[in-house]
Amino acid sequence: QVQLVASGGGLVQAGGSLQLSCPASGRSFSSYTMGWFRQAPGKEREFVAAITWSSGNTYYADSVKGRFTISRDNAKNTVYLQMNSLKPEDTAVYYCNGAPRLSTVVAGNLKVWGQGTLVTVSS
Repeated sequence: QVQLVASGGGLVQAGGSLQLSCPASGRSFSSYTMGWFRQAPGKEREFVAAITWSSGNTYYADSVKGRFTISRDNAKNTVYLQMNSLKPEDTAVYYCNGAPRLSTVVAGNLKVWGQGTLVTVSS
């Protein structure tokens, strides 16, 4: 059984930084495009960032572009999200997930979700 458990969340002041991690267990995601998503209270889950397997190309939602950086370590089967210049509107539960196709990840069209990690940004 595949498990994706995001970690690294916490409480941070506006302007601060956090790094989220997501090790995948149960299978190798080295051939997948991996992504980060978030769900704020009362809102739908939304795409944040993605990174492809082969080229390492990255893609970001406009709301986080220039502030967040996604990276991956295939040897460790882990994807990371470095979040800088955090804003109160970044407050959400953050999830990681992956799929063979980039379009699937960007659309968030994924059936199984692991445990997320809560990020709270105070003003």
